[in-house]
Order: sequence, then C-alpha cells, then structure tokens
Amino acid sequence: MPTVSDIMTRCVEVVTPDDTLQHAARRMDELDVGAMPVCRGAELLGIVTDRDITVRATAAGLVPGQACVRDVMTSRPLTCAPNQLADEAAALMGEIRVRRLPVVDDDGALVGIVSLGDVAARPALDLGAARRALAAPLQPQRSVA
Repeated sequence: MPTVSDIMTRCVEVVTPDDTLQHAARRMDELDVGAMPVCRGAELLGIVTDRDITVRATAAGLVPGQACVRDVMTSRPLTCAPNQLADEAAALMGEIRVRRLPVVDDDGALVGIVSLGDVAARPALDLGAARRALAAPLQPQRSVA
C-alpha cells in the first residue's frame, strides 16, 4: 500500500505571512497551483488558496498589493505525515473537505504537499469516500489568522 511519501509533491514553493496577496497570487499563477503553504522558515503556519485571495480578500475589501497573506490564510491547517497511508490521507481530505494536505515531518517541518490529484493518479487507491465527501454541499468553516 503506497504512503503519502510515495505520491506527494516535494520541493513545494511557499509564501510567508508577510507577503502581499498580489505576490501570492502571482506565484500561484506562475506555478499553476491553487494553494500555497504559508511558512516561516520550515515551520508551516497555514495555507492560502486562490479562493482565499479572490473571495475572502474581495469580501473584506482588501487591496491585493497592500494586504498580507496572513489576512486571509487558514491558520494551522490539518496535515498528514509522509509515512501515513495514501488511502488514509485521501479519506482525511474527504472528511475535512479539502483538496490538498500539507505534509509535515515529526518536527512539524513542511516536507511536501499531497492533493486529490496525486491520489487520483494512483488507480489502486480508494478515492470513493473523498469524492463523496467533496461532492456534498458544505457550510464554510473559517479559521483566519
């Protein structure tokens, strides 16, 4: 059975909480990603998504070139471990209704990120629970810094 380490993306680009939303959005566009971990050094502080930038920031009337990532990021996101089974990570993504999980080592340092796409690329893995949970309507839960 594959582990998260077998399927995760390594060498993940990150932003800092002090980066502007414009900088984060520009990096997401350049990298063609929808989310970036927010770190100070190797320490994972949160995650910011393209939706955070477009919806949360716009709803709050924030100016992308002036507002900081910390203003809209989700603090203390749930994570998984590199040695965790990939099926378990997929089930967790479905349970908490996210498409990506930061991967941290025993010291809490970011070592990668795993997405539903990474799981879906492995046909032997069970995506059923994750797909069902992500398809159901969701009431937003926010934990903003």
